[in-house]
Amino acid sequence: MASKDVALSAYEHTASSGQPSFGLCRPPGHHAASDQFGGYCFFNNAAIVAQRALDDGHARVAILDVDFHHGNGTQQIFYGRDDVLTQSIHGDPDQCFPYYLGHADEKGEGRGLGYNVNYPLPPGTDYATWRERLELALAEISDKQASLLVVSLGVDTFEGDPISSFRLKSDDFLDMGRRLASLGLPTVILMEGGYAVEEIGVNVAKVLLGFQGA
Repeated sequence: MASKDVALSAYEHTASSGQPSFGLCRPPGHHAASDQFGGYCFFNNAAIVAQRALDDGHARVAILDVDFHHGNGTQQIFYGRDDVLTQSIHGDPDQCFPYYLGHADEKGEGRGLGYNVNYPLPPGTDYATWRERLELALAEISDKQASLLVVSLGVDTFEGDPISSFRLKSDDFLDMGRRLASLGLPTVILMEGGYAVEEIGVNVAKVLLGFQGA
């Protein structure tokens, strides 16, 4: 419960000030669906924030999941809806947890068709390739005219992460932050995964510094 309260406090700061916020959520949330938990996730923090923002009058919220693992819970919650655009850049689900979900042909259903976008990538993906998908995701957010960005931030895309297989370097997280900020949207960044213990704080700080223009 405390984790989702941290997420909501971050959102309230952004809603009241217009300034970006960061929620250091533990446990994470993006594997939690409407009817199940998994991957250490019990409440889907990003989904809770998105719904609160909609209740506050936002017409559409974008959730961009940059964790190494697919945000399957977030996808499931909003799969039939067009008021939340869900996008995830992640390891190929044929080879990576959570398996089964996260393929490129999963695009939403009913009203939500076209509002779920997956960018699965193979083991060994470097930042140049990963960044290309990020640019596609940012363009999609602009195209769908979201008025709030929620970032599910996992830093397990780092090359030294023990349970992941992407090859992002620490300085790449600075550039990631800058590109996220380029949308110019009110933004709530929520912590998801990251398992290279010594580097987690460094890499998160670099995203936030990049977002601030450092």
